[in-house]
Amino acid sequence: MSAMRKRVAVLISGRGSNMASLIEAAADPAYPAEIALVLANRHDAAGLQRAHAAGIATDVIDHKAFPDRPSFDAALDARLRAERIDLVCLAGFMRLLTPGFVEGWRDRMINIHPSLLPLFPGLHTHRRAIEAGMTLAGCTVHFVRAEMDSGPIIGQAVVPIAPGDSEDSLAARVLSAEHRLYPLALALVADGLARVEGERLVLDAQLPINRTGMLVAPAFG
Repeated sequence: MSAMRKRVAVLISGRGSNMASLIEAAADPAYPAEIALVLANRHDAAGLQRAHAAGIATDVIDHKAFPDRPSFDAALDARLRAERIDLVCLAGFMRLLTPGFVEGWRDRMINIHPSLLPLFPGLHTHRRAIEAGMTLAGCTVHFVRAEMDSGPIIGQAVVPIAPGDSEDSLAARVLSAEHRLYPLALALVADGLARVEGERLVLDAQLPINRTGMLVAPAFG
């Protein structure tokens, strides 16, 4: 593990359940990242209270106060850089970011999406998976690129679709998987064990692999 913990900002728009899973993981001093800031684009984002209760600095940059996306993104960028942020985690941040902002944080900004990308980018992922007759669903953590829900994939978790599943029941099980996957993916990036080379993810050779070929969560500490 690197000697210095990476300073992470989490961007939210709502309840921040994935944010909470990152905060919980980072409470371990051996975790390679610290959640230094939680930023929301809405004053009523419930996740702000959860972050504040955990003793984490919070702020709101209301997108409605800006005339366009570039000016909003410029304010967001300035706030992140003022806080000496190393990595940005999008966690239910419901704003499309401009290509300039995304490029400025290239390979330092990650997102979690509730589908097995590249399947079902965008909204209503669980409904679309059920309607398509899929037998598997899941979630993906990826590096952010200008095109929505694209970029090198860091990790995925698979969730079976049960007969009779509703959009809500599937969403609940996928969300539980998200809460396990996101802290692992952030740790890999913060510790330099996952990086991008030529738009493909490269994992460090020291990472343990189990008999099925699935990545095993590294032990912190």
